[in-house]
Amino acid sequence: MIVEVCAASFESALLAEQAGADRIELCSELGVGGITPSPGLFESVRSAVSLPIHVLIRPRSGDFSYSEKEFEVIKADIEYFKAHGAKGIVCGALKTDNSLDVPGLEKLLKWSEGVSFTFHRAFDWVGDPLESFDILQQMGVKCLLTSGKSKTAIEGIDLLLALNDRAEKITVMPGAGIRPGNARKFLGLGFKAIHLSGTRMYPNLMQEPEIPLMGQALLSETHVPRADFNLLHEVVQSVKL
Repeated sequence: MIVEVCAASFESALLAEQAGADRIELCSELGVGGITPSPGLFESVRSAVSLPIHVLIRPRSGDFSYSEKEFEVIKADIEYFKAHGAKGIVCGALKTDNSLDVPGLEKLLKWSEGVSFTFHRAFDWVGDPLESFDILQQMGVKCLLTSGKSKTAIEGIDLLLALNDRAEKITVMPGAGIRPGNARKFLGLGFKAIHLSGTRMYPNLMQEPEIPLMGQALLSETHVPRADFNLLHEVVQSVKL
């Protein structure tokens, strides 16, 4: 069974290899579900580990419905990581009603030609998982990361099994809540891969900062933060006169 570790730091990637993982999904910011890692992080990990690296391509947190400008960013990121040694691309695209964005997915697959393509947990938002799964398989997606539309893969096991039964050319990779106490269950049920981050929180500062810098108001799965032209224009004009 392939054990894929989602690593969001250089140290985590090193520990994944030391622990015996088979593959790394590299990203940043696990707290928002992961976003595209920096070139610096990728280069550091690539030079230090021998494991194949699949790179998460997600230009922002929030939903998975992307504008044309965001697709331009996605294309540039995919081209960069492919050119610099990534063995796989992990991405996904949905419409605003959370159905599959088939035209967007066609672009992602085209840009990812030559490396493995994984459709990520955006799948857990689709309304009709079996129909969506068939579409992904027909389009040539190599791997699907999913919790079975549940908070954890154990809770979503019925759907995961149904998907695995339909799998012909695609690997169904359970992820979310994979732990030492349940990992072997997925092997026994016939899955060929599992996905986990194996993350714990460790203290790093001696005391709490007095001023919070995290923008909690900007974290949303239904709204996208974007600059307000009028606000920016007013500020600029107020100091440029």
